[in-house]
Amino acid sequence: MAIIGSVIKRSFELREKLPKIRKKDGYKQQAKVLKKLLAKAEFTAFGSHYNFSKILGQADVISAFQKTVKTHDYNSMYENWWYRAKEGEPNVCWPNKIKYFALSSGTSESSSKYIPVTTDMLKVIQKVSLRLMISQVHCGLPKEHFERGVLMVGGSTDLKYNGNCYEGDLSGITTSNIPFYVQSFNKPGKKISRERNWEAKLEEISKKAKDWDIGIVCGVPAWIQILFEKIIADYNVETIHDVWPNLNVYIHGGVSFAPYKKGFEKLLSRSIVYLDTYLASEGYIAFQTRQESESMKMMLDNGLFFEFIPFNEKNFDDDGNILENPETLHIDQVKEGQEYALLVTTCSGTWRYLIGDVIKFTSVEKNEIIITGRTKHFLSLCGEHLSQDNMNRAVELVSAELNIDIKEFSVAGINYDTMFAHHWFIGTDDTVDIKLLKKRLDETLMDLNDDYKVERIAALKDVIVDVLPSSTFYNYMKTKGKVGSSFKFPRVLKKNQLLEWESYLKIKK
Repeated sequence: MAIIGSVIKRSFELREKLPKIRKKDGYKQQAKVLKKLLAKAEFTAFGSHYNFSKILGQADVISAFQKTVKTHDYNSMYENWWYRAKEGEPNVCWPNKIKYFALSSGTSESSSKYIPVTTDMLKVIQKVSLRLMISQVHCGLPKEHFERGVLMVGGSTDLKYNGNCYEGDLSGITTSNIPFYVQSFNKPGKKISRERNWEAKLEEISKKAKDWDIGIVCGVPAWIQILFEKIIADYNVETIHDVWPNLNVYIHGGVSFAPYKKGFEKLLSRSIVYLDTYLASEGYIAFQTRQESESMKMMLDNGLFFEFIPFNEKNFDDDGNILENPETLHIDQVKEGQEYALLVTTCSGTWRYLIGDVIKFTSVEKNEIIITGRTKHFLSLCGEHLSQDNMNRAVELVSAELNIDIKEFSVAGINYDTMFAHHWFIGTDDTVDIKLLKKRLDETLMDLNDDYKVERIAALKDVIVDVLPSSTFYNYMKTKGKVGSSFKFPRVLKKNQLLEWESYLKIKK
């Protein structure tokens, strides 16, 4: 069987030698993508409304597009356009009928969102997934690695049909459309992949685990950690490598892996390769291409056109809502180290759409980014400007320093006397000195963020820390019906989310 791995690895190596996109081609690539998108949707209802024909006739298509088409959030896009496609109307924002709608996790708002997924988008996702697999040739893996199983722990492929289209988790949609040439490698197989009950799915995966030779695992960190812990317990072994000795790669995404890494590595007997991905319901945006960097390379030539809104008070209000006529930049105008909210235009019929993520360029030359948070998942009660990236980094550093495994956490900004405070909810099953944890979290955040340091002297009067069993977070998600690979506990709790969480904790106490 090793000969198959040799052939696959060699073909990947040959593909890697093909010419790469140079930095100076980034703008040209994006302009080319935008022209293709406009031409494809020219005669849709959206294209007619915004006169795509006229835009395509301009010398500077990007500038004309930005001047003509307004920016959209989910509500404006769905209520004016996507609902028509969901009801079966063809040619609304993209040619023909939309067969699939992905249900987002809904961490920013209480309800899930319906994001269109076209056949063109599925091809884009498959193409980028292949690029990700090819990139592993640089990881020093043996040729046999490329013929071992790939365990994809995602949503159910048993999609709900509403009479016009299919609805479900994006991972369920993509898995149900997986190319034939990778089906023999793909686990857990069709039967288990159709299972809708998340706990039943984990149970079935654990039962089959000993029969599989898994080389790659893909999934959201929290749920993969739960799966590993279950398999280890079920087989009464020390680590996951006792069941899957050839596990070499973990492909993750959805949330920052940093807070989970320490606890995750306790479940391994040796080091493995970690690859970060940025696959949103709106499309495959980026993935990690270099082991020496945790940043991800944006896909500039593959069906998605990107714009970047400086994430500041000129473009967003205090609640993270986009203001009218925001400043928007293209790929040649961004700078390293600055935070941008991401607008996407895609081959699924999303147009200048604010997906809610905030990113930062770590290398403009290589078009590499990191996700620093969400437009609505930050804290700035009094000017502390605490980002999700700050929170993740602080938890990573403090958990390592105190030798504790923090599996989940969330933060809320609250009124405190006549000023403000931050209330942290920490999920760990280890014994913790809460006073020391509070002290080191606070001190670490002051080291990471100068604005936070200033406000801790002034308006931000205290930091409150509650330590809870990790199961408290997972059980709460169950009560919300948000159990599975696409659901993440929100890192920042605001308004109704905070009230519901506090009410749940009171009941449990």
